[in-house]
Amino acid sequence: MSATVNESDVESFRAELLGYCYRYFGCYAEAADAVQETIVRAWQRADSFDHRASLRTWLYRIATNICLDMKKAPQRRALPADLSSPGRVPDDPRSLTTLPEATWIGPIRDDYLGDPADPSAVVELRESVRLAFVTALQVLPPLQRVVLILRDVLNWSAKECAGLLEVSVASVNSALARARRTLSARKPEPNRPGPDDQRLLADYVAAFEAYDIDRLVKLLAEDAAFSMPPYELWLQGRAEIERWWQGPGEICRNSRTIVTQANTQPAVAVYHDVGNGRWDPFAVHVLEIRDGLIAAITHFMGPRTFVEFELPTAISSADPRRPSEQKVNPTIWRTS
Repeated sequence: MSATVNESDVESFRAELLGYCYRYFGCYAEAADAVQETIVRAWQRADSFDHRASLRTWLYRIATNICLDMKKAPQRRALPADLSSPGRVPDDPRSLTTLPEATWIGPIRDDYLGDPADPSAVVELRESVRLAFVTALQVLPPLQRVVLILRDVLNWSAKECAGLLEVSVASVNSALARARRTLSARKPEPNRPGPDDQRLLADYVAAFEAYDIDRLVKLLAEDAAFSMPPYELWLQGRAEIERWWQGPGEICRNSRTIVTQANTQPAVAVYHDVGNGRWDPFAVHVLEIRDGLIAAITHFMGPRTFVEFELPTAISSADPRRPSEQKVNPTIWRTS
C-alpha cells in the first residue's frame, strides 16, 4: 500500500469488518467475500485516502458500499421458524423438503470475530451475533439494516453514520427509528448465560454420544425449538423433539463430537459413523441456553459449515484422543 495507508493497519480491522458484514448478510461466506473485497479496494485506492476521515471510517465506507451493492437482488436469509409454523415428525423423513442454501442464515465461528477492545462491549457483542438477532436483522431493508448495526451495535453517532453514508443526520435518524419499530416485535429476549451453562453443554455432549434420549430430553426447555436448515421442517416442544430422536434421529447413534462455539453460543460438531473406524461430518448443533436448559437446537447440515469452522474432515478411531474430551476454550458466551 502507499505510505498513507499501512497494510498491517488495514488488516487489523479485518475481524470487526467481518462481524459487521456478517450481521448484514447473515452468512459467513458472503461476509468473508465482502471483507476481502474491501481489503482489495483499500489497496487499490490507498493513494486516495486523505485522512479527512479515520482509516476505520474509510474502510467501513468501502465495506458498506460493497454490502449494499451485493444486496441489490431481493433476498433475505432466515431460519425455518421464520417461514412456517412448527411441524410434526414425518412418518417418512425422505418426505422432508429443502430450500436453497441462499434461503438460510448461516453460523459464524466465534474467534473469527476477534475480541472487543472495550470489555464493556462483550455483552453487546454476544447479543448482536446471536442467531435470533442476526435473523431478525434480515427483515430490514438494506439501508435501515446498515444504520441499525452502526448505531445500535457499533455505537456510531448519527453524525458519523451520516458522513459514512453521505446522507443527512435527519435521514439517519429516520431510518433508525423505522428499523427499531420493525425489530421491536421480533427482537429476541436477551440471553443471560449462567454459571452451569458449561456443565449443560458437557451433559448434552455426553448424552448425545451415548444417544441416551431420556437424558437428552431432560436437558430441554418445555418449549424448546429444533430445526435443521436446509430442511423447512422445525419442531417445538420436548415431546415432538423426543419423537424425532426416537425416529429419524436414530441415524445419530454412535456419533462422535467436537465442542466449538458459534455466534457466541455453545456448539457441537457431530460426526456420523460410516464404518471402518471412521466418522464423517454431519451437522453442527448450535445451542441456545435459557435458564439452565436448552431452549433451541439449530442443526447446520452438511460439510460446508465444517469447512468454514476449520473442523476436521473426518474422525478416526486411531485418533489419540476423543475430540469430545477436548476442553472448551473460554469465550464470550460464557460468564466471566
